[in-house]
Order: sequence, then structure tokens, then C-alpha cells
Amino acid sequence: MTRLYHGSNVAIEKIDLSRSKRGKDFGQGFYLNANPDQAMAMAVRTTRFLNEGQPTLSCFEFDERKATKKGLKIKVFTDYSEEWAEFVVMNRKNNSDIPAHTYDIVIGPIADDTVGVQIRRYIMGYLSASALVEELKFRGDHAIQYFFGTTKALELLKRIEL
Repeated sequence: MTRLYHGSNVAIEKIDLSRSKRGKDFGQGFYLNANPDQAMAMAVRTTRFLNEGQPTLSCFEFDERKATKKGLKIKVFTDYSEEWAEFVVMNRKNNSDIPAHTYDIVIGPIADDTVGVQIRRYIMGYLSASALVEELKFRGDHAIQYFFGTTKALELLKRIEL
């Protein structure tokens, strides 16, 4: 059982995928982090950006073995790689309601949010895939994010009190 955290400006009682934003690292979905400090940093950033609410952590438990038993499609990126960078670019470019991939859950490194220019340079052919990997690496501690993109995946998250 893995304990995961979601940082926001409000507590998350019920997850609503329709409120998720498009163009994120692994697509439109619900994102969590195993590191509570990193999740809290996201909560602070979200609260500042929205200028309302309070930085808040919501905590969930996730059993990856149960997800595998139920036949959910899971993609795991163990580290930064060209495959990971191309996957991030594909998802960040996707501005439609149709997911760019068929995974229920994706686990992998967080991309640095300040690199939109580098992604555009890569798309235009001015930056190689290996250079893009370096540009997308999260600045600070190695951060792993958990993406839950389907209702089937969300059913495996159990909300717990901190």
C-alpha cells in the first residue's frame, strides 16, 4: 500500500476528473505525489496562482497490486528518458477531450513546468530528444508523480485522514 498526497488550495473529498486541466505531463487526470513536502509545495503554488483558499494536503492510499489484478493499464517511467520526454510532449500538446494514450495510471518523474519554450523548440526540430530530457528535468529533489486518468483508476484510491 502506497500513501500518496495531492496538494491544492482546498481539501479533495471527491475526485472529479472533469475539473482536471488538459496539457499536463501525463494528460488530463488526477495527480498525486508520494512525497508530502513536494505535494505541499504544489499546494502553496496553486493557492498563490488562484489567490484563494489555503494550501491543503489530501491523502490517499493506493494498492498497485490491486490495480494490476483488476487489469488496469499502468505505465511506469523509472527515470527521465527520451521515451518519457516524448510522452510528456505528446500529452502537453494534447488540447482535446480525447486522451493521447490509453493508460489508466502513469507513474514517473515530474517535468519542470517552466520549460514550455524548450518543448516548442523540440517540436520545431531545434532541440534533440536527449537535450529535451535534460531541459525537462525537475529542478530540485527527484520528484515522482502518479497520474490517475480513468474512473477505474480512481476507484483504487482510498481517501484517508492525515
